Amino acid sequence: MAHIDDPETQRANLNFIKASMREPLLSRDHEFELAIQWREAGNEEALHELVRAYTRLVIATASKFRNYGLPMGDLVQEGNVGLMQAAARFEPGREVRFSTYAAWWIRSAMQDYILRNWSIVRTGTTAAQKSLFFNLRRLRARIGAAASGSSLTPAAREWIATELQVEVSDVEMMEMRLSASDQSLNAPISDSGEDDWQDFLADSRPSPEDVVIGMRDGETRSRWLAEALGELSPRERTIINQRRLREDGATLEELGRELGVSKERVRQLEHRALVKLRESILRRVETSADLFVDN
Repeated sequence: MAHIDDPETQRANLNFIKASMREPLLSRDHEFELAIQWREAGNEEALHELVRAYTRLVIATASKFRNYGLPMGDLVQEGNVGLMQAAARFEPGREVRFSTYAAWWIRSAMQDYILRNWSIVRTGTTAAQKSLFFNLRRLRARIGAAASGSSLTPAAREWIATELQVEVSDVEMMEMRLSASDQSLNAPISDSGEDDWQDFLADSRPSPEDVVIGMRDGETRSRWLAEALGELSPRERTIINQRRLREDGATLEELGRELGVSKERVRQLEHRALVKLRESILRRVETSADLFVDN
């Protein structure tokens, strides 16, 4: 559903559009001169003139995305952010018109805004998903599916997947996302009932009993490990602690320097210590399954 601004916002948007359209167009040479002044001398007046001249490009791009149901003013603001990013990164020496360079940044900023706000469920993160989101309607229209309102046929999905170089499963998923609307979990199931949709959601969290059992099992496993480590020699304990029980484990070379032995000797000691640990812990359990955490 398209967003409809209130009359005051509509007037403000219209005044901004009119002011932008009154800005004079820049010649290639003057555009290049302004870009040089801003990039090399930090001349903010040159930056403002450069940006104002291409605000009309922001408005033109925003009008192409107006059918996504988001406020026109917000799209323009996001486009202006993209325009400023383009001005900050533009390199005049590449001999590319600023308008050509800025168009990509403006479109990208608006597309990111649409993907963030079109639905409460994040719609697309990869390049393929973004391409699907912004091209699926157009390709549906080309094959006549948009007019009929029907689901795509398997052949149509394969054709779209080939056109956009994505998987057919991605097309199916995006088609389903675009055809469904967001629904609040607090919405009632029916007009006559008092139950909400969230009342029927299964709680996947562990029960209090499972939490307590997991804590006790964890304490037991920790005790087994501590007892097994106690059976190692000081040098073996050092190697296991620094190689296996630290998030940023030490390298064989680092331990070799610390212990005054070669890397190969550290590897041999580590292997021997792991064998001892395994044998020690297995003596303490009834079955090997007791060592694993249930998911």
